[in-house]
Parts: sequence; C-alpha cells; structure tokens
Amino acid sequence: MRALTPYETDFVQWSTEQSALLREGRLSDLDRENLAEEIESLGRSDKREIRSRMEVLIVHLLKWEFQPGHRSHSWQSSISEQRIWIANIIKDSPSLRRYPAQVFEQTYKDALPVAIRETGLRKAHFPSQPPFTAKEALEGRFWPGSPLSTDDFLRD
Repeated sequence: MRALTPYETDFVQWSTEQSALLREGRLSDLDRENLAEEIESLGRSDKREIRSRMEVLIVHLLKWEFQPGHRSHSWQSSISEQRIWIANIIKDSPSLRRYPAQVFEQTYKDALPVAIRETGLRKAHFPSQPPFTAKEALEGRFWPGSPLSTDDFLRD
C-alpha cells in the first residue's frame, strides 16, 4: 500500500484518497483535522455565495429604484438570476433560510459604494438604511420604485 498524499501537496489527490478511505470504512487512516476543516468550509462557501449574490441583487435593486430611466432587461435578468441562485442554495441547505436577513444590513453597506460608482449618483442620493427588506429583495414580484412598465426599458 502506498503512502497517502499530504493535504498540502495535492488537494485533488488528497480529496480522492480521503473519499476512498471513507467508502472503505478505513476511518483510522483519515486525515481527520483537514477533512473536518474542508467540511466546515463547504458551509462557509454557501454563505459567501449568498452574501455575494445578495450584494449584486441589492446593487441592481438600487439602480432599478434610483435610475428608473436606465432600466434594462439586463438589470431585470440580473435581479432574477440572483434571486434564483439564492433560493437554490437555500433549497439545498434549508438551515441558511434566515441567513440573507442576518447579513442584509451589512451587505447593503457593502453594496452601496458599488451602486454609487455604477450609477454616478452622489452618496446622499441613496438612503443610509435599506429602502427595502431582505424578504422584499428576494421576492420575485418585488420591484422597487415606480411601477414596472415595458416602456421603461432601454434596449441592451
């Protein structure tokens, strides 16, 4: 039997070997510390993905609300896409259902400078507190600002 690949040497090979050890029931041969760390990182990865997608969602919702004359199908698509991705992550990991609301205020603060940069509007143009809730942001029928009209769209 050959020596196991160290975690630091080749992550893919190490992962393959660790999964084989698990399947074979060779628990005493597992790299328990690194394996536990990798399993924990899976949950952190989903949380990072939700935060990232919430930031993009908030930026586009702010642009939608505060630049109605620039609304486009690409903004609408991006908003819908972020909502779908977040919903799918939560569907796969229901324990994260409350996570978007937990990080919403901080994510809004992180999204605000991006919205300012992308719109060219002054910081004072945007509210310091979110003008919508996390629940609204994730709701497929919610569109901030004036009512949705196909006449409002610019062609992209």
